[in-house]
Amino acid sequence: MKKTIIMALMAAVSVSASAQQKQTIEIPSWLSNVKLSGYGMTQYQYSGQKDAESNSFNIRMARISLEGRIAGDFYWKTQIQFNGNTSTLGSSPRMVDLFAEWQKYEYFKVKIGQFKNPFTFENPMHPIDQGFMGYSQNVSKLAGFSDRAGEHASNGRDIGLQFQGDFLKNANGRNLLHYQIGVFNGQGTNTKDVDQQKNVIGGVWVMPVSGMRIGAFGWTGSYARKGTWTDEHDASYTADIQERSGVRKLSQNRYAFSFEYKQDGWTVRSEYIHSTGKAFDKSITNFNDANAKDCNLNAKIGDKAQGVYGLVIAPLAQLPKNSRIDVKARYDMYQPNGKSNMQRTQYEAGLNFHIGKRISIFTEYALINDKTLAKHNYSMADAEVCFRF
Repeated sequence: MKKTIIMALMAAVSVSASAQQKQTIEIPSWLSNVKLSGYGMTQYQYSGQKDAESNSFNIRMARISLEGRIAGDFYWKTQIQFNGNTSTLGSSPRMVDLFAEWQKYEYFKVKIGQFKNPFTFENPMHPIDQGFMGYSQNVSKLAGFSDRAGEHASNGRDIGLQFQGDFLKNANGRNLLHYQIGVFNGQGTNTKDVDQQKNVIGGVWVMPVSGMRIGAFGWTGSYARKGTWTDEHDASYTADIQERSGVRKLSQNRYAFSFEYKQDGWTVRSEYIHSTGKAFDKSITNFNDANAKDCNLNAKIGDKAQGVYGLVIAPLAQLPKNSRIDVKARYDMYQPNGKSNMQRTQYEAGLNFHIGKRISIFTEYALINDKTLAKHNYSMADAEVCFRF
């Protein structure tokens, strides 16, 4: 009896192993280089702002992406963010990237889908490679992260079509000129166009020496909502105050000048951005929240904004096993109304510890000067542990 049972088990194992071999999935030759990757950024942050003190652990970012190539010439990528906005508990998980790009020619590539706005050097950077506790204020407010216009947080992205390329090679085969231009909905991530007017965003930069980029960018279009608002002293009405409803479109025109030099572990970068265009009074966390139909304007910040930052990241010590320590500093100034009376300035310094290629630890102290507060100055401290796979 025992011998019969043992023989039956051996036969079952053999059939199972044979079945597993038959179920092996082979990737078609025309679909190649499929790669699964992701990263996480954990954070502790302290703020000493008077009457709004806080200190908290936070999941700054958690994302997984899948990318690959189709038929050699097409690159594709999709990326999902799993953590919500822990300040306003915005919706999550959500798609941040989904695009395909035809890359047959280095000088002419075509990308379609949802991806980064081609505006500024800093916007398309990986959050870990960017190196500080957050993107600079002017990029955050004027490139589609937490946009001053009131758009839902879109991580600097939109849905559209883009052309880009590199050309004009020097004697060493290095390209000297890059261009990029695209048309976008103007409504941020995962959202259809509202006013049927597209944003045109683009940039061009030269690379005169290895590691250096000098660029200029432009942005023209609109951000719109469909809802209700109150017009005051409108000449087309007999009364001073009238309720309106429908689509309200706010023109957005922006430009930026950028400089960057990266060589031998050093990074020096500075960008100035100027914006003309009004903003809605209430920002929204996603297109379907309660404020999405509030089309009243933010009179306090008006129709102008500008900001500039300058930063340095320098190698401090090289450690074994591809590890190193960097020292960093950043000046970060933003004027939400284009004037100094509402200016917010951050003076930041800290250390970055890179343990191999997969783990980074960021530490940072910032002195904040915010002229909109009764007590202008306060301190912030930030520490982050980041990993990639």
